[in-house]
Amino acid sequence: MLNTAYGYQGGFSAPHRLATLTGQNVLAKGGSAIEAMVAAAATIAVVYPHMNGIGGDGFWIIKRKGEAPIAIEACGQAAALATPEWYGAQGHHNTIPTRGGLAALTVPGTIGGWHAALSLVDPRRALSLSDLLSDAIHYAKTGIAVSGNQADCTAQKLDGLAQVPGFAAQFLIDHRPPKAGDKMVQAALGQTLAHLAENGLMDFYQGRIAQKHANYLEANGSPLRGQDFAQYQARITKPLQVTTSLGQLYNMTAPTQGVSSLMILALFDRLKVEKAESFAHLHGLIEATKQAFIQRNSALGDPRNMQVSAQDWLLDENLDQKVAAINSEKAMAWPYVPSEGDTIWMGASDAEGTVVSFIQSVFWEFGSGLT
Repeated sequence: MLNTAYGYQGGFSAPHRLATLTGQNVLAKGGSAIEAMVAAAATIAVVYPHMNGIGGDGFWIIKRKGEAPIAIEACGQAAALATPEWYGAQGHHNTIPTRGGLAALTVPGTIGGWHAALSLVDPRRALSLSDLLSDAIHYAKTGIAVSGNQADCTAQKLDGLAQVPGFAAQFLIDHRPPKAGDKMVQAALGQTLAHLAENGLMDFYQGRIAQKHANYLEANGSPLRGQDFAQYQARITKPLQVTTSLGQLYNMTAPTQGVSSLMILALFDRLKVEKAESFAHLHGLIEATKQAFIQRNSALGDPRNMQVSAQDWLLDENLDQKVAAINSEKAMAWPYVPSEGDTIWMGASDAEGTVVSFIQSVFWEFGSGLT
């Protein structure tokens, strides 16, 4: 993107048109960028269900005019039962399955993130939760047109998902992957969202919805239990930051890969590339990415167990050492096998100068597949 768009009334960006419209409509009603994002997060969970959902996690960076940026870490903790011994007793001694109940081992955090974000909105001017979730409820109950991306993804990933409980009943049509444009109703999701709109978002963790989901997960092999849901709470914290020649950049803390993106940009900035789309531009980005990912693969994890904090990775000493390892003319051999993973990003701004960056993720296509 070589050009910047400017405006004074706010804007919204999402990977699906209906989510964008939801966000824009909230802004048009006088809602804040935070409220627009919550509404769009619900809609995108319905209309783009292969890449995200309310069973996943959320990550926020919010910058309000005149204030320092804040982050919301809405990723759930692992189930208390999810130990090597427990998985060993299930017959899995060295790996955790990637699909099915045994793969559903962390508390879904994103709705807790919606709740935390809305707590930052002035209650004197806040829109109702029913208003914010209305589009998502409507699309879930009346049906969506399956996107081409969802259709292709379902066909490509079907072998690993077809036997996962609930998947075929919800995401296949006549036992086959849907085609682009096919109508798909998500009645149960619509009922869940409607219940949350009436009873509050924290019912997802501490109410009837929480117990219903915990019972279903346990019945299908997941280590998650009701107590895991009850103990979850999203965390408001400070984002990571790094200074470049173009200004201050921010991203999420560990255990996300936010530090990697900041390292890539800071390393590339140090290369002082002058021409866009040139060899130096493309080569520099690739090599900066390699340096960032090598450190990520060796040391990133639960921040409570990291020997060096992710913020310290962004110190000049570390960045200078990494950029010195980049050969401006030769690619470094890549020693790692690429791993899968994908997600969605959305952005919002409002007329008062609040800007929101948001990720909602199930890690990869359809997450565990348990539906």
